[in-house]
Amino acid sequence: MTVDIFIFNENHEFILIKRKNDPFKDSWALPGGFVDYGESTEDAAIREAKEETSIDVELERLFNVYSEPDRDPRRHTVSIVYLAHGNFDDARADDDAKDIGVYSFNDLKEMKLAFDHDKILNEIRDYLEENNFF
Repeated sequence: MTVDIFIFNENHEFILIKRKNDPFKDSWALPGGFVDYGESTEDAAIREAKEETSIDVELERLFNVYSEPDRDPRRHTVSIVYLAHGNFDDARADDDAKDIGVYSFNDLKEMKLAFDHDKILNEIRDYLEENNFF
């Protein structure tokens, strides 16, 4: 079980991290990681956001669950995705993150994304547009 966190601000920008390790080393991804035994997915999302981005997040809502068996080349991994807010001024790559960046949806066309994060980000964009976040 894993979590991924879409951390966004009022300017419709969001955080991506560059992965330090395989799989998808040097690819951009949503911050996230494995849920520890005995940990809730909400606590894991808050912890992983802090570990990889140095940002204390406030979870906005559960977005979706992604469970395609081939989404992670290591093994069948289910990811629970949360939408969250945080102070981008605190952003600093740490832990499994080699780099960190602030992006908009227009930037995604040119990017190499890890796992199925292009699909996740497209679905988040559609959701935000449908719900008048833009």
